Amino acid sequence: MSTYNTLTLEESNGVATLTLNRPDAANALNVELARELMQAAIEISESATIRALILTGNGKLFCAGGDIQAFAEAGDQVGGVIKEITAYLHAAISRLTRMNAPVIVAVNGAAAGAGFSLALIGDIVLAAESAKFTMAYTGIGASPDGSSTYFLPRLIGLRRTQELMLTNRRLTAAEAEDWGMVTRAVADDELMAEASKMAAQLAAGPRLSHGMVKKLLASTFNESLETQMELESQGIASVMNTADGREGIEAFKGKRKPEFKL
Repeated sequence: MSTYNTLTLEESNGVATLTLNRPDAANALNVELARELMQAAIEISESATIRALILTGNGKLFCAGGDIQAFAEAGDQVGGVIKEITAYLHAAISRLTRMNAPVIVAVNGAAAGAGFSLALIGDIVLAAESAKFTMAYTGIGASPDGSSTYFLPRLIGLRRTQELMLTNRRLTAAEAEDWGMVTRAVADDELMAEASKMAAQLAAGPRLSHGMVKKLLASTFNESLETQMELESQGIASVMNTADGREGIEAFKGKRKPEFKL
């Protein structure tokens, strides 16, 4: 794994842990963190050994969004700085959401702005009970980025999304779970253990099958029934016609646990 200045990336037993690491700045996204997030996402997505990813933050907050201090220092050039940050951030999100390995986001604290957006990209999202979620963008005269206008309406519907984005309503972890925005709220001191347990389970599974699930669900709101069913047909045929597919069949026949390798 590469060494980064604003985040850490570790791998063990097929599970990578990517940690935003600017705790003194609330893990806010400046140009460097956004660039390193993109670089790490490329590294993870190109890895032949990573089978699941945990994304979390160091410190009391998950991510406070964009680095307002950096925006202030940019002065009249703030638009260019934001375009550079979002270019890196959006490339990172695209790599992580489209790779085969499932992404588990462990929201360890407050998630605001782009931090809220990052929390949404997980295939599984676990939130510490003390975590809070707020869009925050319009509070500083900004508008959403980081994929939230894509994911949030699909997760919770348009009306609730409008409320969150226009009023900056703050949600608790329990409310986020109730709304279907996160998979589960867990006790603060159990968050990383639960994320690690989930990641280990997924890492032992069939990575190509997981990738196909992600691909099919990404297209489901954009396709007709017949097109989606054809994509399902092509998908299941392709993953079953692999060594892992054959292993799954043989393990089922032999009444044993499969050992997936791809």
